[in-house]
Amino acid sequence: MKTIIEPFRIKMVEPIRLTTIEERQAILRAAHFNPFLIPAEHVLIDLLTDSGTAAMSSEQWAGMLRGDESYAGAKSWYRLEETIQRITGMPHVLPTHQGRASERILFELLGGPGKVVPNNNHFDTTRANVEHSGAEAVELVIDAGKDPQNRHPFKGNLDIGKLERLIGEVGAARIPVVMVTVTNNSGGGQPVSLENLRAVRAVCDRHGLPFFLDACRFAENACFIKMREPGQQDHSVRDIVREMFDLADGATISAKKDGLVNIGGLLLMRDDALATRANNLLILTEGFITYGGLAGRDLEAMAQGFEEVLDEHYLEYRLRSVAYLGEGLQRAGVRIIEPPGGHAIYIDAAHFCEHLPVDQFPGQALLCELYRSGGIRAVEIGSVMFGHTDPATGTTIHPPMELVRLAIPRRVYTQSHIDYVIEAIAEIFPRRRAIRGLRITQAPPVLRHFTAQFAEV
Repeated sequence: MKTIIEPFRIKMVEPIRLTTIEERQAILRAAHFNPFLIPAEHVLIDLLTDSGTAAMSSEQWAGMLRGDESYAGAKSWYRLEETIQRITGMPHVLPTHQGRASERILFELLGGPGKVVPNNNHFDTTRANVEHSGAEAVELVIDAGKDPQNRHPFKGNLDIGKLERLIGEVGAARIPVVMVTVTNNSGGGQPVSLENLRAVRAVCDRHGLPFFLDACRFAENACFIKMREPGQQDHSVRDIVREMFDLADGATISAKKDGLVNIGGLLLMRDDALATRANNLLILTEGFITYGGLAGRDLEAMAQGFEEVLDEHYLEYRLRSVAYLGEGLQRAGVRIIEPPGGHAIYIDAAHFCEHLPVDQFPGQALLCELYRSGGIRAVEIGSVMFGHTDPATGTTIHPPMELVRLAIPRRVYTQSHIDYVIEAIAEIFPRRRAIRGLRITQAPPVLRHFTAQFAEV
C-alpha cells in the first residue's frame, strides 16, 4: 500500500502543548471525568469532533478578506446561494449559524406532540430538537447497522420494511417528515446507498410524505457511493451529490462538517410555503434571510468550502486516512465498527471494556483512559449520549451499541499524529481491565453528555 499523502501543503502551524500523565490525571478529575469540560489547551490530539474543527484553505482565508458585511443582500450571500443551488438543485437556501439551528427551525415548523419522525439514526441534536418539539424520534436503520462486525457496504441504510410498518402503525398523518442521515453518524459514520435513498423516496411518494436529508457529510457519502455501489464508479462525486439531493424535498446541513468551515449551517427546501414560514422564523431567531446569524466572511468561506469538498482527490485522501486509523487499531486487536466510516473510527467500547457493566458507562470510562494515558480527547456515543429512562416503566433504555468515536478534523492532523493515536490505544488495550467504571453525579435532562459530571466507581 502506498503512503497516504495529504493533497495539500501546510502553510501555518499551531503548537501543541505536551503534558504528563500526572498532569492529565489532575485535569481529568477537575473536569469531573468529562472530556467536554477539559480546556482544549490541555489536549494533545483532539478527536472530540470533526464539526467546526477543519483547517481552512488559502482560498477560504482570501474569501474571508473579501467578505461583504452588508446587513442585507451582501455579495457574499449571493455567492453562497448560487453555489448551493448549483450543487444541490434546491431553490430555497436559508443560512444558519450551525446545523442544530436548521434542525430547530425545521422541527418547530413540522414537529409537535403526537408527531413521529423516522430516521436511519438521529444524531444527538437532531433527536433533541425532534423531542423538544414534542414529537417522537424513531430509529429505523437496517439490522446490519447495529452489528459492529458486519461489513455491509451501506450500513447506514434505512430499513424500508420498518418504515412501511411504522407508517401502517401510526398513520401517515402523524409523520411530518422522513429523514435519512448521510453519512449515518450515530451508526459509525456509515454511508447510505443511492438505491436506498430512491427506495425511501418511493415510500414517501406513495404516502405523500416529505423526505429530508441530514446532509452534514453529503460529500463523504457520495464518495462511498462512487467507491462501493454497483454502476456508480464512472459517475463523478459531484453528479452523485446532485442525485442524492434531487431525491429529497429538503435538507439540514451543518457546514462545519463537509462545508470545511468553523461555523455555519444551511436549511434547504423545495416547498415555497414552508420556506416562507422558515424565513419568518429565521428572521426572528437567527438573523435576516441573507445572513442568518453569520458574518459575510463566514458566508464566503462556506461558499468556497462547499466547492473544495467535492474535489475527488481530497475525498479519496479523507476516506483513506480514516481507514488507516481503523486498520492500525484492528492490527492491535481493538474491535471497531466495520468497515471504517467516513469521518471517524468508532471503537466498540463494550468489547474493549467488557469487564464493565453498561450502567458503568464503558464508553465514557474508555474516553477518560484515552485522555489520561495519551492526551487524546474523543467522544462517547452510547449510554451517556443516548441512554434514557422509559417514562412508562422507569427502566433505563440503553442504545444497541456502546461506542467511542475518534472523529478526525479535516486537513488538521498528519499521518504521524494518527500513528501516535494508534500506538497510544494499542498500549492501553492489553491492560484494559484496569479501566474503572463511572457513575453520573450531575447531569441535565437533555443532551447530558455535553456537561454531565462523573465519579469513578
